Amino acid sequence: MSTTKGLEGVVATTSSVSSIIDGVLTYHGYNIDDLADYASFEEVIYLLWNHKLPNEQELISFKTELSSAAVVPEAVIEQLRTFPVDKVHPMAMLRTAVSNLALFDEEADEQDEAANYRKAIKLQAQLPTIITAFSRIRRGKEPVKPNENLSFAANFLYMLNGEKPDAISEKAFNKALVLHADHELNASTFTARVCVATLSDMYSGITAAIGALKGPLHGGANERVMAMLTDIGEVDKAEAYIKDALARKVKIMGFGHRVYKNGDPRAKHLKEMSRQLTEITGTNKWYDMSVKIDEIVTSEKGLLPNVDFYSASVYHSLGIEHDIFTPIFAVSRVSGWIAHILEQFENNRLIRPRAEYTGPDHQAWVPLEER
Repeated sequence: MSTTKGLEGVVATTSSVSSIIDGVLTYHGYNIDDLADYASFEEVIYLLWNHKLPNEQELISFKTELSSAAVVPEAVIEQLRTFPVDKVHPMAMLRTAVSNLALFDEEADEQDEAANYRKAIKLQAQLPTIITAFSRIRRGKEPVKPNENLSFAANFLYMLNGEKPDAISEKAFNKALVLHADHELNASTFTARVCVATLSDMYSGITAAIGALKGPLHGGANERVMAMLTDIGEVDKAEAYIKDALARKVKIMGFGHRVYKNGDPRAKHLKEMSRQLTEITGTNKWYDMSVKIDEIVTSEKGLLPNVDFYSASVYHSLGIEHDIFTPIFAVSRVSGWIAHILEQFENNRLIRPRAEYTGPDHQAWVPLEER
């Protein structure tokens, strides 16, 4: 029996949702560059779930479905108020809140196609409401109700800050959501598929995926990138800081990717949005510092930035709290998780790999009194 650590390079299933071939990321065959430049996040969600881009009427109807489902049961919001907000990480909150949503959905355990679609709409629409409500509650503010007249991206920023965002902020956030929507068989997506392959429900699959995304080697990387930038503080301190970290063999978060050898194709889009946003907000140092770190790590280690690196300064420039970065990842990636869950249900087989045993052999039983 041969084994591969971390399942690297192992093909575990077939999927039509997204692909990474020769360093090019596509969603149902559409290049991520085109989607990042031209698509709304709502169009991308529709594409991932329906295998095609919507026409004008389909998009209008889909947006209406999402906006109509964005209100979260009041009992879930009340539960958020009971959390020890000074101690709970938002990802732990989100994991609990999404699981709790299932208790208020009478179709939670229904597995027919129509019920699963309705659950998909609710999950996609309600994650932003939960995250923004928690953010405001812990800041001593009341949650802001969803605005049906705003885009998905603009509505998130509106519910978070209580103000309608400007055009560049909406564009930047929409682009970030598009870029994070799906990424083939990543750790959280695989977790979701393993969970629902048992014929567990969609809420369980999304809760399991959130648990996987919570880890710093997956969704938590951009939060740690911003912590590093904050620790450095100024552009002229970046070189000494990074070279010292490299000398001590400290991992620099936001660089390298297991499936991209020539660079993450998503990074360049967020790099440009970081440049624009920091210039508008007068906080150019975060972009300049990031570029300096990029140059050093690329030169010294041959590692290129991934999607997490520049997304940190983008979210910071949008006024988003640093520990909300990973929940935002979930707001986007739930679209991909759902696409994979629906695909798993269509042609399901229990996912049950084997493990190569490396423990002791031929042990003899020793009675308790003789041990």
